[in-house]
Amino acid sequence: MTLVLGVPSKGRLKEDASAFFETIGVTFDTANGARSYRGGVVGMPDVEVAFLSAPEIAREIGAGAVHLGVTGRDQIEETVPEWETRVELVAPMGFGHCDLVVAIPDAWIDVDTMADLDDVAGEFRPRHGRRLAVATKYINTTRRYFARHGIADYRIVESAGATEGAPATGAADLIVDITSTGSTLRANGLRILEDGVILQSEAHLAMSLVAAWDEAALATLKNLTASLPGRAVYERLARRAGFTPAARKPRGRTRTPRGRSPRSR
Repeated sequence: MTLVLGVPSKGRLKEDASAFFETIGVTFDTANGARSYRGGVVGMPDVEVAFLSAPEIAREIGAGAVHLGVTGRDQIEETVPEWETRVELVAPMGFGHCDLVVAIPDAWIDVDTMADLDDVAGEFRPRHGRRLAVATKYINTTRRYFARHGIADYRIVESAGATEGAPATGAADLIVDITSTGSTLRANGLRILEDGVILQSEAHLAMSLVAAWDEAALATLKNLTASLPGRAVYERLARRAGFTPAARKPRGRTRTPRGRSPRSR
């Protein structure tokens, strides 16, 4: 069986992923050209490399079409339903750091926390004749986080471009988006709520738990992960994929899987 490895298709993520794999002795073969969306790994004929966007990699890992891939934790949590049962985060990769945050206009001087935002949402419709609008590309993660804080009276505006500009254009009242330094948010007159960091993310090597795994694919996985830092990486992954490595005897016991309107300056 061929093991499919998902790698970012362009930009800094592709460069950083390639550099990471080279440090563990894995070199990509792009014999069909740099613009090809399929490749291989030098010396590993049983590996097919699929060059995809980070969201596509997360989706394909969750669907089982990709065995192993490089994508952000933010993409996994947003794209894959019940991701803990479908994806194993193998290792952080040390790049692609960002925070997924709730950011509001600076002018909302009396709104500092999600509880304050709940008050705003509760009184927004009576005052303005519409629900509070939240611009984001992270629809599922936003809904889960707002529900956790008891916020229900709002609507999501799906963002297709520069999310941080939505409040200034009137397309939304606040945003949920990723940020690395916060400088773009500040440049657009936005600030992060005190408890508004939803997720701290970075690129991860992630493994599909719902892909088709057999002994051949597991052997290829062992070769790919042999140089990863940490002990017994392969054994952990093999067990998560439903296999017990032959080098170890099964143990005798098994475990059971386990409202107010914002005041402006």
